[in-house]
Amino acid sequence: MSEPTSPGLTRRDVLSLGVATATAAVGAAAVPACDADGDRRARPATRMPVAFVPHGGGPWPFVDTGIGSRAEQDRLAAYLRGLAAVPPTPPKALVVISAHWEEPVVTVMTSSRPPMLYDYYGFPPASYEITWPAPGEPAVAARVRALLEGAGVATAEDATRGFDHGTFVPLKLAYPDAAVPTVQVSLKRGLDPAAHLAIGRALAPLRDEGVFLVGSGMTYHNMRGFGDPRARTPAAEFDAWLQAAGTAPAVERDAALVAWAQAPAARAVHPREEHLLPMMVIAGAAGADRGRVAYAGTILGLPLSAYHFG
Repeated sequence: MSEPTSPGLTRRDVLSLGVATATAAVGAAAVPACDADGDRRARPATRMPVAFVPHGGGPWPFVDTGIGSRAEQDRLAAYLRGLAAVPPTPPKALVVISAHWEEPVVTVMTSSRPPMLYDYYGFPPASYEITWPAPGEPAVAARVRALLEGAGVATAEDATRGFDHGTFVPLKLAYPDAAVPTVQVSLKRGLDPAAHLAIGRALAPLRDEGVFLVGSGMTYHNMRGFGDPRARTPAAEFDAWLQAAGTAPAVERDAALVAWAQAPAARAVHPREEHLLPMMVIAGAAGADRGRVAYAGTILGLPLSAYHFG
């Protein structure tokens, strides 16, 4: 496994990516927490952190997929198992933004008993027998929609969709008893980074309501690059940029993320950015909180990183 890459972006570099863009996108501050009827509630003493995590490839922790070495898999699995210890108190619910769900408008799962969605193919039969029977939470789903609509973000609901592997793979490791109510939220088609930062800002009040927000994606996601030694240099360049951007002060961080496609080797690492967009949502929800690199490892020799805020 590789050690964390040294950040390669200076303060001036981050600023040059477009501070003005991020400043314009900040918008109004998050409203105080309120219930579905609009009543104000006192904020709890403890605000939940937010996290962006890599979910790996397919059902890798639970069946032998051959994706990465055993050492790489074990290290990523150990990190994800520790995710439940990140919140200072047990969350009342999880809200997960998965890279594996895109809709024309932000869509929220509303089922009280979400099924499984095995959105991968070509794996051993056991891959399609994995269970993670976490309950949904319609009240939290309604709160998510209310916050987004209140911020001018159009939403929809889906009462039949199941947990895809962007949700059930990392959370089966972190919460194996599947006892915490979980609501999955889609990306917005078009994959505009500024729009996803705004989605995160709208959801920030959930942090004061006992909800743990998790973005699930990958910091490297070029299927042609996996297993190709030539991919290692561009992957390392982009990961160094992302580590610097993700740990910068909020205005600089958000400006860098809006302009992520200008980063070194950006399109070599993310030909399509759906696996990076959950980080934008999490960064938006982070507000002024500085990020830290919570995990730095590899898969098939290519760097992966995770980020915690708060």
